[in-house]
Amino acid sequence: MAATTADLKANAPERYVVQPGDTLWGIATRFLKDAWRWPELWKMNRAQLRNPHRIYPGDVLVLDRSAGGQVTLRLETTRLGPKVRIQPREADAIHAISPSAIEPFLSKPMVVSEKELDSAPEIIATQEDRVALGAGNTAYVRGLPPGTTTWQIYRRGDKLIDPDTKQLLGYVAIYLGEAEVTRPGEITTVQITKAVLEVYRGDKLVPLPMEKPIFGYVPHAPQSQVRGRIVSTYGGLWETGPLAIVVLSKGTRDGVEVGHVLALHRDMRSARYAERTEPLFGRTGPTGNDARIPYVPADMGARDSRPFATADPVRESDFAQLPAERYGVVMVFRTFERASYALVMQASRPVAVADIISNP
Repeated sequence: MAATTADLKANAPERYVVQPGDTLWGIATRFLKDAWRWPELWKMNRAQLRNPHRIYPGDVLVLDRSAGGQVTLRLETTRLGPKVRIQPREADAIHAISPSAIEPFLSKPMVVSEKELDSAPEIIATQEDRVALGAGNTAYVRGLPPGTTTWQIYRRGDKLIDPDTKQLLGYVAIYLGEAEVTRPGEITTVQITKAVLEVYRGDKLVPLPMEKPIFGYVPHAPQSQVRGRIVSTYGGLWETGPLAIVVLSKGTRDGVEVGHVLALHRDMRSARYAERTEPLFGRTGPTGNDARIPYVPADMGARDSRPFATADPVRESDFAQLPAERYGVVMVFRTFERASYALVMQASRPVAVADIISNP
């Protein structure tokens, strides 16, 4: 496919000079209505493309409209005489997605089954019997095989439940940090070299992945129909925003692959209207439990009454009829069989758990 004039923004520039810190995604937002379609603007073949970032700061990009209704971006070339030129380093090449936004999550978020971590090496004791450990502390591990010296530390987290089917998709594996072997043996001594959360006795160790992160993601739409929901956010929040990590209810068995771009829709039935319209004590009570406590509003006298009648509260049957509204896009960067991780690329409102994902 190729981009057309209908895909361009009304104020798309005819020329653009690449700046340090630019990404292909960011550059595309200057030209396209949908930035994820930047491979079409470059006429890139995603099946053959491994590393698309071959432009550098200082390069001049020209919008070419010569091919009928199709438009492309090309590098401007000029005839130069003999003179000294500085060639940019490979490390300065323009990336598809900023590495700083996605690199920390490429190998660390995991989705595991209920018993997947049960057989993993386990921390059985801590330095001086401390309750919590951090970077620089020592731990003692049982079941650590010889050979591997660097390990990641995980703890099984919350269940991932599909809001539509109510099926268990797996569990979030919470990344805690990293550890190095200092004394091998039946009970191995390790030193915690990095800790993003407190490490406890009973936490599990997983070998550090050796694969090199790939930043040359080519965003593209799924070939088949995909429709699911956001089942969790990285960090366990109910709402998040752009450049945040979310867990999707669809994985490789549903045809989801790395680079897929999916649209975000707000489902009014999952917008938690009831939580926002009911009185605090009428829903949770002072103890915080789920039992409902009868709420009886006090009658207002004529002197203090409102000048207008209060409208009837919105009922579930009312907002269930409202259409889902599209408000952003996510890009998948790591997949599992029944779930996947995605990066929120654009969002005009907070991204909430249970929001709908679908083909863009």
